[in-house]
Amino acid sequence: MSPIHRRQAARRGAARASTWWGKAWVRAVEESAYAEEDLRAARTLARSGRLGPIAVDRGTIGCTVVGEETMPAVVGSLELLPDRALDALVDLVAAEAGRIAALLAGDLPLRLVEHAEEVGVELLPYSGEFSWGCTCDAWLDPCRHALAVGYQLAWLVDADPFVLLGLRGLPRDDLLARLHARGSASPQQDSAPDDVEIAYDAALRARRALQLLAAGAPIDHLL
Repeated sequence: MSPIHRRQAARRGAARASTWWGKAWVRAVEESAYAEEDLRAARTLARSGRLGPIAVDRGTIGCTVVGEETMPAVVGSLELLPDRALDALVDLVAAEAGRIAALLAGDLPLRLVEHAEEVGVELLPYSGEFSWGCTCDAWLDPCRHALAVGYQLAWLVDADPFVLLGLRGLPRDDLLARLHARGSASPQQDSAPDDVEIAYDAALRARRALQLLAAGAPIDHLL
């Protein structure tokens, strides 16, 4: 089943991203546009709260625009990494302590992306890798609806780099399973703690603590 990201509420301010990798995503989206006018309209739409939930899967994107009479449906795609590139990416995550923990905590290490590029793995997209379609009557492709979805995807990628990894063909569960399999197959790690499981457990505990804080739980209940 494709991950469904909830509908984003209306927001004020810029529609762009805040992290370095989110900004790289936005740059690719904006470079795929034909006119600044389309980007201005797309940013307004992205902030309006009128985009429905966004479905993402390996290489595919889907979203419906609500609040318009025709309810345009946007479909998009991003090129998947080939199998050899996915294997190389898993190797790079496993090669340096702390990388999987960083990813689970919502950070995309710059050194990981740089090392991936050195071995020919382009994780961050460029404009030519996007393919967009929309049921509206605009003759330009991408239209403002598709560009607005691209902007909102930047927010999702901002908050969770696994949205990017999943679109590239390496969802969170797949990466964890591959790392766990490699650790289990290594005789040097038979008696050592499983770093992947430790990092995953720590990320779950941190997420639960934040949820409790947001619900108003006293700090001493978290200790």
